[in-house]
Amino acid sequence: MRSLAAAVTLLAALSSVPTLAQEDVRQAPSCPRCGMDREKFAHTRMVIQYEDGSSTGLCSLHCAAVELAAQLDKPVKAIQVGDAATRKLIDAEQAAWVIGGARPGVMSRRGKWAFETRAAAEAFARENGGELATFEAALEAAYQDLYGDLKAIRERRKAMRHGAAKQHGDHKHQQ
Repeated sequence: MRSLAAAVTLLAALSSVPTLAQEDVRQAPSCPRCGMDREKFAHTRMVIQYEDGSSTGLCSLHCAAVELAAQLDKPVKAIQVGDAATRKLIDAEQAAWVIGGARPGVMSRRGKWAFETRAAAEAFARENGGELATFEAALEAAYQDLYGDLKAIRERRKAMRHGAAKQHGDHKHQQ
């Protein structure tokens, strides 16, 4: 009976995780910087809240770095990030971050993952590699990676467009 009660409790806890991820995703379903689906990337999504009461929902630290650079003169009130394990929004500055490792990042070759607890970050780093870091270090790493990441994204999108155009052209010849 205890195991049944534990299973029910676990199911209830897990079923609440998507609900936590949904409110900000409903308000901003796609990233305004790259167009990615924020629900799909709830484990890396970010919300920047500005002092004027406005906010921006983004898919990743990469896009948050671009947003912060573009809005340089707009004072920030708070920054939240999706916990990589639970998808729950947490304070980005209080989060334990892991930079690098074997797991590629979102919009970035070098991963930058946030966790609510240091223990969760340490467990992730043991499994995937990477170094524990602060938010400031993760944001600095995002800016360091920006040129290479943007270049790779542009090349990938160009190849996709070229492939789609080629398929479309091949399709015309088959008709």
